[in-house]
Amino acid sequence: MRFRHPDGTTVHLAYCTNVHPAETLDGVLAQLRDHCEPVRRRLGRDRLGIGLWLAGEAARALDTDPSALRGLRAALDRRGLEVVTLNGFPYEGFGADEVKYRVYKPDWADGERLAFTTALARVLAGLLPDDVTEGSISTLPLGWRTAWNEARAATAHSALRTLAERLDALEELTGRSIRVGLEPEPGCIVETTADALAPLAAVGHPRIGVCVDTCHLATSFEDPDSALDALAEARVPVVKSQLSVALHAEHPRLAAVREALSAFDEPRFLHQTRTLTASGLHGTDDLDEALTGSALPDTGPWRAHFHVPLHAAPAAPLTSTLPVLKAALTRLVGGPHPLTRHLEVETYTWQALPPELRPRVRAQLADGIAAELVLARDLLTDLGLKELP
Repeated sequence: MRFRHPDGTTVHLAYCTNVHPAETLDGVLAQLRDHCEPVRRRLGRDRLGIGLWLAGEAARALDTDPSALRGLRAALDRRGLEVVTLNGFPYEGFGADEVKYRVYKPDWADGERLAFTTALARVLAGLLPDDVTEGSISTLPLGWRTAWNEARAATAHSALRTLAERLDALEELTGRSIRVGLEPEPGCIVETTADALAPLAAVGHPRIGVCVDTCHLATSFEDPDSALDALAEARVPVVKSQLSVALHAEHPRLAAVREALSAFDEPRFLHQTRTLTASGLHGTDDLDEALTGSALPDTGPWRAHFHVPLHAAPAAPLTSTLPVLKAALTRLVGGPHPLTRHLEVETYTWQALPPELRPRVRAQLADGIAAELVLARDLLTDLGLKELP
C-alpha cells in the first residue's frame, strides 16, 4: 500500500511474510498464492506491499539464478504484490516448533550473516518496482548479548562496513539504493535505540541505520519521542519501522493478571519480559521466568515481547502497547517530512496466540492480517497521509 505524505513523498506500508514462513523458493511462491494475494483481495486493492522474508536457502537460490529472480518478480506482478523491504533478521528455521535463541544465529560476528545480507540486497535490487529506487532490509542487532566480547564486536563492525561498501557498489551497478537497519531487540547487544548509537558510529556509514520495531521499543519502555530525538541528533537514519505491539500487564502482582499472562507462555518464541523501576530496566529472557518465582519486580507494569495483533488487544486484565505504536508513528511520519518511508506490519505470532485466539484456517488468518493493515492505514490517513491507488 502506498501513501502520499504531505511533503509529496511516497510512504510504503507492507506486512511481513514471516507470519507464514517457508524455507525454499517454491515455498515463497506458494505464500504469494495462498496468503498474500488473498489479503490483497480482502483489502480491495490492486496492489499490496509485502515485507518479504527469505530464508538462507531461498536467498541463495535467487541470488545465484537470474531466471529464478525473474520468475519471482513475475509472480509478484501477476498477483498484484510489490516488495520494497525485506526482513533479514531470521536466517532459517523460523517456522520450527521451537525457535527461541536460534533466531539470533548466525550473528554479525559470523561471516555467513554478511554473505546472507549481501545476497538479500542483490535480490531486493532486482525485486524493487520499476518506479522505486530505494529498498530497505532489517537485520539482527549484532547478536545475542551472551558470549559477546570486544573481538566479536570488532568483527561485526568490520562486516557492516564491508556491507556498506557492497551496497555502494550495488547502487553504482543497478541504480538501486539499498539500506540496512539494525533492529534493536530485548536481550540483544543492541537492546534499545540508545544502544545502537555507539556501534553505528563505529560503522560510520549512512547506508547502515536502525529499524525501529515499535513492539521492541515498548517492551524496553523506551519513550518514542526521546528515542527518535536521540537518533536524529546522532544523524542515525531510520531505515524502516516495523509496526507491532507488545503485551502489557498493568498489575502483574495480581493472581488474575499472572494467570492471563500464562496463556501467552508458549514454547516456540522467546518472549522477553521487562519492567521499569526507579533503579532502571529489569528483565527476563522469557515470560515463564518472569511468572515463576521473584525474578522480576512486580510493583510496576510488565511488558512482554509478544507481537499481539494490532487491531485486537487481549482481553482484560491485559492490554497491548498500541498507544506506543501510535506515538511512534506520529513522530515517524506525522511531521513535515517522514523520518522513514518504509513501514511494515510484523505480527508473526498468530499461530503462537492462546489456542482460542488462533486462526484455524487460512481465511481467518487473511482476515486478521487485512484487519491489521486497515488499522495501520487509518492511523496513516489520520496523520494526513493520502492513500494512493
